[in-house]
Amino acid sequence: MTLPVTIIMIEDDEGHARLIERNIRRSGVNNEILSFTNGTSAMKHLFGPDGTGLAQKGNALLILLDLNLPDMSGIDILKQIKENKYLKASPVVVLTTTDDSQEIKRCYELGCNVYITKPVNYENFANAIRQLGLFFSVIQVPPAAT
Repeated sequence: MTLPVTIIMIEDDEGHARLIERNIRRSGVNNEILSFTNGTSAMKHLFGPDGTGLAQKGNALLILLDLNLPDMSGIDILKQIKENKYLKASPVVVLTTTDDSQEIKRCYELGCNVYITKPVNYENFANAIRQLGLFFSVIQVPPAAT
């Protein structure tokens, strides 16, 4: 039996967050989406009250991560997720405006699964997210370590 996958969206731009969710839904993905506008609240949710990540044990998560957040670096969030025994198997999709080749390389080295540069044009951005939603509908996500 496969667990329902919860999508954790960490995106500070509320317009982008709405666009992402709307276009994921348009692609037929009906999974729960938990949206966070800053890294601090997302990290509290992911790592739980004790900070260990045990709160996510057995949960299937897919994380959408913007790198440019107001309170902390998305790179730091990615690093902490991939170093945590309960969260490291969760796929992380970096969705950001940054297209710097060094930053892309660093994200992959830290364990991001997909790096997508947000298109500037609204229609191209919406289309990219719909395609991402189609991708979400076919991938398998493992539960957090037990």
